[in-house]
Amino acid sequence: MNPIAATIWPREAGEIPEQGRWTYEDYCRLPDDGRRYEVLGGELYVSPAPSWKHQAALRNLSFLLGLYLEEHPLGTYGFAPIDVILPGGLATPVQPDLIFLVNERRHLIQDQVVNGAPDLIVEILSPSSEQVDRRTKLNAYAKAGVREYWLADPIERFIEVLVLRNGFYKRLGKFHSGDRVRSKTLPGFEPSIDRIFAE
Repeated sequence: MNPIAATIWPREAGEIPEQGRWTYEDYCRLPDDGRRYEVLGGELYVSPAPSWKHQAALRNLSFLLGLYLEEHPLGTYGFAPIDVILPGGLATPVQPDLIFLVNERRHLIQDQVVNGAPDLIVEILSPSSEQVDRRTKLNAYAKAGVREYWLADPIERFIEVLVLRNGFYKRLGKFHSGDRVRSKTLPGFEPSIDRIFAE
């Protein structure tokens, strides 16, 4: 993820905010140019448009989750682009690839944002975002209380499932080709790795 270029900051918005001082209002001034913009701890992160493998994995996982929730109406889900505001300035906003909220927490969904921590977040890794997903976002999600975090790698074709325990993530499992993913948040949702990463 790269720092913002001055050429994409609107001149009428004044000076580009310093890293560590970005707000949601600053974020809303950014252009809709196909890049993914996120603000974590007041720092702006910029990613290029995702790859085909990334989008195929998101498409497949979204489809499979939708089928599961038709049979097991435990909550609702959404996928990028979607702004998620995490409490305490942890993210203003972050744009996870996929989120799930249990029915009891649907009130977090507002018109433009999800205002609070989802129950489950999936990030699909790419070379440009992997370090942020594995460190910065992982720490922010744990502090915000996201109960389950999936790291999906469409190149190496695995999904690592992390479950929050006592404020820290513990690995529930790392699932490869031939395996089925397991989840504590979504009991019985066990999609195959090969189906998720089919192009």
